[in-house]
Amino acid sequence: MVRIGGLASGMDINQIVSDLMRAERMPLDKLKQKKQVLEWQRDDYRAMNTLLLDFRAELTQMKLTSRYRSSATSSTDESKVTATAASSAGQASFSISKVTQLASSERILSGKITKDPDLDQNTKLKSSDNLFKSFQNKGDRVVWSQGSVESKTLGENDRLGSNKYKLNEVLKDDALSSWSVKVNGKAYKVVTSVGSEGLADNEVLVNAQGEIEFKNAIAKDSAIRVDYIAKNRTDTFKLNDQTTSVQLTRGSVHTTGINFKLSGTDLKVTIDAEGNVKYNDGGAELGKLDTVTGKITFSYGFKQYVSSQGQDSNLEITYTQNYTTFSLDTHTSKGEMHENFIVQGNETIASLSTKVNASNVGVSMFYDEFSGQMSLSRTETGKYNEEVVTGEGGAPITDDDGKEIIDDDIKVNGALMEKVFGFEDGKASVTAGVNAKFEINGITTERHTNTFTMDGTTFTLKQTFNATDAPISVNVNRDNNQIFENIKEFVGKYNDLIDKIQKKMNEERFRSYLPLTDDERETLSDKQQEQWEEKAKSGLLRRDPLLSSVLSNMRMNFSQPVMNDEVSSLFNQLSKLGITTSANYLEGGKLEINEAKLKKAIEEDPQSVENFFRGSGGTEAQSGVIHRLYDSVNATMDQLKERAGNSFSVGHQFALGREMKNVDDRINSFENRLKSVEDRYWRQFTAMEKAIQRSNQQMMFLMQQFSM
Repeated sequence: MVRIGGLASGMDINQIVSDLMRAERMPLDKLKQKKQVLEWQRDDYRAMNTLLLDFRAELTQMKLTSRYRSSATSSTDESKVTATAASSAGQASFSISKVTQLASSERILSGKITKDPDLDQNTKLKSSDNLFKSFQNKGDRVVWSQGSVESKTLGENDRLGSNKYKLNEVLKDDALSSWSVKVNGKAYKVVTSVGSEGLADNEVLVNAQGEIEFKNAIAKDSAIRVDYIAKNRTDTFKLNDQTTSVQLTRGSVHTTGINFKLSGTDLKVTIDAEGNVKYNDGGAELGKLDTVTGKITFSYGFKQYVSSQGQDSNLEITYTQNYTTFSLDTHTSKGEMHENFIVQGNETIASLSTKVNASNVGVSMFYDEFSGQMSLSRTETGKYNEEVVTGEGGAPITDDDGKEIIDDDIKVNGALMEKVFGFEDGKASVTAGVNAKFEINGITTERHTNTFTMDGTTFTLKQTFNATDAPISVNVNRDNNQIFENIKEFVGKYNDLIDKIQKKMNEERFRSYLPLTDDERETLSDKQQEQWEEKAKSGLLRRDPLLSSVLSNMRMNFSQPVMNDEVSSLFNQLSKLGITTSANYLEGGKLEINEAKLKKAIEEDPQSVENFFRGSGGTEAQSGVIHRLYDSVNATMDQLKERAGNSFSVGHQFALGREMKNVDDRINSFENRLKSVEDRYWRQFTAMEKAIQRSNQQMMFLMQQFSM
């Protein structure tokens, strides 16, 4: 509110009231300063709680056996064999006398699929049929089918029983076997001809009515994704005189059998090879269809025709798209895997590779534009298929050496992959996956991978070598130096915590430096304000009992012996391990390490050292130091949270918050009182102004009378 005073008296009423209110406002400034101090104190407590939280995380790590059971490995020739040991690995020695074969993954290299340099991996498949080498041989061309490629995730509303679901769609009967069905990402092999009682665990039965049946019950709320082929697709558009084009939801449109209805009336369209669309049996031009993208651009005449209807019209277009399918079967470490792939005509080699690589069959697909060849590789090394290739009468087929031939880990089915992409038997070259073969400690054995684990030790085979070469010795020993470093690092973090808490408790309190008021800030530079606040914030936790208590408790946790049967009396106290409290009492109980003594204790009795720190027991005396510290830190963190809360707390949930709420209430009450006082001052001065105005008017009247 803008108030103007002093017109009659000539006094600066605004300034007078402002000066009076400045004096009245002094208690309010005191309250705001008190609130600011409480906020700073809250932040300091929370900072201390964060320090304890970080230290508690370190205590959690120190509870792990890996901190006390580090192992070191050595190999006599790391260019051939390397090894690492887990904390659970015991002392051991291994001798690898030969590696006759390294594990490798199965790879299939296609024949050359094109001679045309214009074919790149971003080429649309259907629109570039003639670029493929197979185009020259009609028998090898991909046969594109027609339908609508759809996807749906079935839920509980689609369930017919514990293992049965219903897909409510008009389906293409002859495309059922090409469906892709996944439950929570796991692919099932689609079958159409067996009864439900003959289903395997990894099979799913589908029929033309859209019923989907598994062998076993499917858990509630499972995500069942079905990629399937519908008989056709209908897209509906609302047209007006401003509509110039529409976009079908599917690409690679097949022009035969396409149907257009405008507000329910069949337009009887015809489409030529260039995509020109005419209606009324060819009597009028409708527009042009881009069969690759599915975009229809309307002619001027058709737009006029739509406009003549006098209202928005619904255009229904029923159509099919070009698609083909293929499947991949693989043998993996997880068992046999099968997946169907539905390929739309407007997909590319690049998008197809992405689809295969993202599937669960464990195959990597790659196309090289320079060579015009494609490859399929297993993502795992090793040989997983143990089935023998058989001939007529089921007799095993053997190689030139008389060995039975084992079937491939990758099986490709479908004209696109076999004929067009050249993965057909006789045209593609197969490099079979093999296991690593080696002899270790006199045992000849195999592994699917070149990296494997034995008794907690992980080996990596890098080269082959034979028995005439020097054997590779791998030794696993306890890494006492790493155990020492782990304990030393922990002590360092404990000392850092002590140092930070001790400094906070010993900060000097400058009681004459109160938080700055708004008026005081106006008289100081930014630098001066910063320096002032630094002193005002200092010492808010000086000699704080909560912090003093946690320091005292942690010192006691360390000083008391661990009375546990698993800890030798020779190493049941911190000092016996070579760790003592600093003689400087000002440091608040920091620890000092006699490195030689600690290393000796670890060397002589590592089990006692481990249990001294992380051992558990029914009483505090039996518990290891780490458990004691953890309990002390947790208790203090709870107390600090009760005192100052955390970032997720609201005011009434902690003590300082309740104090600040009380101060806020007093501030609000005082501000209301100040408003009343200011209004009273203005009423008084306004009354004075009016009285002076009346006096002036009377004086003017008298002067006028005397002058007559």
